[in-house]
Amino acid sequence: MSKKILFIYNANSDTGSKMLDFAHKIVSPTTYNCNLCSLTHGNFMEKKQWKMFRESLMAEGYELGFFHKDEFQESYKSKFGHAFTYPIILEETDYDLEVLVTTEKLNAFEGMEELIAALG
Repeated sequence: MSKKILFIYNANSDTGSKMLDFAHKIVSPTTYNCNLCSLTHGNFMEKKQWKMFRESLMAEGYELGFFHKDEFQESYKSKFGHAFTYPIILEETDYDLEVLVTTEKLNAFEGMEELIAALG
């Protein structure tokens, strides 16, 4: 069985939320409420170092899922009854979702290197 890692951002997927998040990241990046997004993406695109790491995980046989919190809650509400805080990184097993990196840990990371080390 391949391992599946789920990355859940502390943002919603609707257009209005995306526009507000985009503006917030530019105007006041220190108060932006999704450090996972800040660590992995610049203002316009995925950071190169993160993309290379993500691709290396997939080459090792990991399946990766990326969700806004509303998408995750919709996709997993019937399968797992857990209540999570966001952002968070989970591993999906045959029976459950296990926390790989907590919200508190993600929010404490100051650079992408810390995130990569926590997953590597």
